[in-house]
Amino acid sequence: MQRWIQRSRSGGEALQTLVDGLAEELGRSVVLDDPLVRLICTSRHFGDEDRVRVRTLLQGIADDEAIRYVLSQGVARWTRPGVLPGRDDLGLQPRYCVPIRERGHVLGILMVVAVGEPLTTAETEAIDRVARAVAGEMYAERLASDENEEHIRGLVSRLVGSDSTTRCAAHQRVVDDGLLPAGPHVVVTSVTVSGQYGPSGQTEVALRAALEPYRRTRTARGLAMVDQDRAVLVQVFEREPAEEDLEQQCRAVVRSLTTFLGPEPAVAVGVGGRRTALADAWISYDQARVAVRAARRLPRLEGVGDWERLGEYAVFLQLPESALDDSLLPKPLRRLLEGGGNARLEETLRCYLDNAGSVPKTAEVLELHRTSLYYRLRQIQEITGLDLDDGAHRLQLHLGLRLRDLLQVPAETAYR
Repeated sequence: MQRWIQRSRSGGEALQTLVDGLAEELGRSVVLDDPLVRLICTSRHFGDEDRVRVRTLLQGIADDEAIRYVLSQGVARWTRPGVLPGRDDLGLQPRYCVPIRERGHVLGILMVVAVGEPLTTAETEAIDRVARAVAGEMYAERLASDENEEHIRGLVSRLVGSDSTTRCAAHQRVVDDGLLPAGPHVVVTSVTVSGQYGPSGQTEVALRAALEPYRRTRTARGLAMVDQDRAVLVQVFEREPAEEDLEQQCRAVVRSLTTFLGPEPAVAVGVGGRRTALADAWISYDQARVAVRAARRLPRLEGVGDWERLGEYAVFLQLPESALDDSLLPKPLRRLLEGGGNARLEETLRCYLDNAGSVPKTAEVLELHRTSLYYRLRQIQEITGLDLDDGAHRLQLHLGLRLRDLLQVPAETAYR
């Protein structure tokens, strides 16, 4: 399915002048993108425009397929200029691309539409000259931006930190500076990315871009802290956000990160509990971190965990990672799980316990005759040595199965 990515923040007047000057000199369309292939500034057309360029200019958006294609060619990792092949199915003409680098930082990509006559040596030299000037301008902007990002990162870090004194000071600063209101509805979201081996700093850039749309929305204001492969988003809503709205927001973050970084990295997003005051953001943050662990350990969550939907899993996930292993499973349940060919009995037990021990409901869900169901339940009791009519015994087995759910993901994946 085609999805849309918003453009980057517009470049300054100096960058626009450089792009326009180069385009006029070459008689070709020129565009400057950020490292995630989001538009910063562009020249006028020279009759060489394609569908991707027209859509980006008119609507300020690009489809994620085009972005994924460009990034998949490794443009952000290029150390010298090169030609990006066109894609007719995407409506993308070939582009001569120059990665903009300065002092080890990938700042952007300068692209020249390369249709018609091949670029001459004089033209590539002109592009190289302008690219160096663009790098200088972008690096100056980067330094100013980094200083502001560092300030925000410190505030958010203290706002959700463990020390009550620094929390209070950060809260006062955030409110006094008008960065966030004090309430009435506060939610913290935590995002982690693991398994990314792309260009240095690419994950951090991608996290900033994925969270940027949620720093200010129609109903909320937010502050984001990004640190390498992790991010925290503190949002204050005018009205209590619905679970569905937060779910949609988190899914959009996952989609954006997948577009920018590819499918290989594991993305986990956790939403904390809803609080009524910014001063309690630290509580929501602690809960969001638990929700991230759930997102990693429960495949059915598809990378997004919400504290208020975790139920009994929230209790287990308070345990340290090192404690979550098979030793926590009750011995009676281990006997059942270790028995050869008992997957059918495990399924029966799950269904029976999930339906509060109702034989009619369990038989209906499993599409099983009650006589056969009673036979399976007797087998379960014989193997486990527990009485399924005893509430405490049922609770022990039910909690054990919930723990088993958390242990299905390999340890190395859960720790990431």
